[in-house]
Amino acid sequence: MSNAHPELPAPPPLPAGGLRVVPLGGLGEVGRNMSVLEFDGRLLVIDCGVLFPEDHQPGVDLILPDFEYIADRLDDIEAIILTHGHEDHIGGVPYLLRMRRDIPVVGSQLTLAFIEAKLKEHRITPVTFAVKEGRTESFGAFECEFIAVNHSIPDALAVAVTTPAGTVLNTGDFKMDQLPLDGRITDLRAFARLGEKGVDLFMVDSTNAEVPGFVTGEQEIGPVLEGVFDQCDGRIVVASFASHVHRVQQVLNAAHSHGRKVAFVGRSMVRNMGIASELGYLHVPDGLLVDLKKIDALPDDQVVLMCTGSQGEPMAALSRIANRDHKVSVGPGDTVILASSLIPGNESSVFRVINGLTRLGARVVHSGNAKVHVSGHASAGELIYCYNILRPRNVMPIHGEVRHLVANGALAVRTGVPPERVVLAEDGFVIDLVDGKASIVGAVPCGYVYVDGSSVGELTDAELKDRRILGEEGFISIFAVIDSSTGKIVAGPEIHARGFAEDEAVFDGILPQLSDSLEEAAAGGNVDTHQLQQVMRRVVGRFVSNRLRRRPMIVPVVVEA
Repeated sequence: MSNAHPELPAPPPLPAGGLRVVPLGGLGEVGRNMSVLEFDGRLLVIDCGVLFPEDHQPGVDLILPDFEYIADRLDDIEAIILTHGHEDHIGGVPYLLRMRRDIPVVGSQLTLAFIEAKLKEHRITPVTFAVKEGRTESFGAFECEFIAVNHSIPDALAVAVTTPAGTVLNTGDFKMDQLPLDGRITDLRAFARLGEKGVDLFMVDSTNAEVPGFVTGEQEIGPVLEGVFDQCDGRIVVASFASHVHRVQQVLNAAHSHGRKVAFVGRSMVRNMGIASELGYLHVPDGLLVDLKKIDALPDDQVVLMCTGSQGEPMAALSRIANRDHKVSVGPGDTVILASSLIPGNESSVFRVINGLTRLGARVVHSGNAKVHVSGHASAGELIYCYNILRPRNVMPIHGEVRHLVANGALAVRTGVPPERVVLAEDGFVIDLVDGKASIVGAVPCGYVYVDGSSVGELTDAELKDRRILGEEGFISIFAVIDSSTGKIVAGPEIHARGFAEDEAVFDGILPQLSDSLEEAAAGGNVDTHQLQQVMRRVVGRFVSNRLRRRPMIVPVVVEA
């Protein structure tokens, strides 16, 4: 269970004329962004993303927002507004649409193209509604104005939602690159206009709130990539997010100027770049792209491979290349460029991949040793700029770990927002906007929902704990057969251990004590198999703890004969 807050009560009924905001993901973590707005009994969902698992969540594929809060109110949902096409904002949509397939999905052209391709894999045909910056559309009582913002993916939008309770501005993910590659800047004129009108609640991206100054412009990455290409005689492998169209464009430009061919590696990379090219967001010079199957026929100094896996994802192309488990290979003379920044929590996975590639002889260029990536999130200087333009009545930092939210709230206070008007919330908190004042009024259950293969929400934290024990402490099974009438041991006990460095002979010394304990329990009239199993568990558990300093999973089995 994530973000359990027993100190907060269940929320009261929403006062008449008030607006309720319930974040179901993205506050206290970087991922699974989702917020639900409620007015007059109707709901509006903003974003529905996924969170990628960490090492302490073995076997988990994805983590979803907790839909329990809206599960019995699906018919009240007017629409799902998607701010942009990143997985942490759209990846959960298929799982929500499984619950009600006709919820309108609203977003920009590229965002809808990405989600439609994803939904096709889930065999879901969505009801979509395309919007552009500068447009205002109404979904029930929610009047939504869409505003251009700059991010590390084209076509990102902020959304200003107006109801009789006031105006809420949700930035989505954004930054303020003044010279973006596509010429589409964050529309500060629209922000200023909204500020004049009055923004009652500013829900603002917090990811880089601890980083001073302004984010470096995307245009500065192109010359760095060109310089890296100049120094390479072998193959070049570039890893990036499969949705970072701007970075892929810069790689294509560098490859073209150096007479290299480019092959896309990874299903999501091939799919997304195909969509981006068809819609005109990615411009591919004629003859530049080649099929991956033909890449081995080209000299190494004419090859660029554009792949997924910049965050060290185990099944992504780059991790498999580092593990020699992919048709693409790298070695001495080759260069690998990680064109991304580290998402908090992924550090170990990324460094593991870097070490693996370095061991193979490749030169690895990453954000730690070269300026090959810039963040897509506004730094402190940009956030302060926005606060001064908007002068919001209330501020609610979103999208970030707790430290990011707190840092963002402190920036708001520095610009003159009263501290009591800064709402520091986490997933599951319930915030009501009533009479122009936003305040936390309670909390709703909001746990992690795990996708594990074909199961969704069936894996519990207790089962994850079992997996961690199996992976870290080992497994012991104990078997014994007991005469049901006399309580005498007929066979066994036998001990089998897995995941131990020691030979199984180390358990020979405990077998006599185990037999004595079973017979003693049976002599006392205790012949219940469950209680005898607990006797075996205690004896072996105590021995393993004292002798081997381990706490494995122990599975005792007693059979009556």
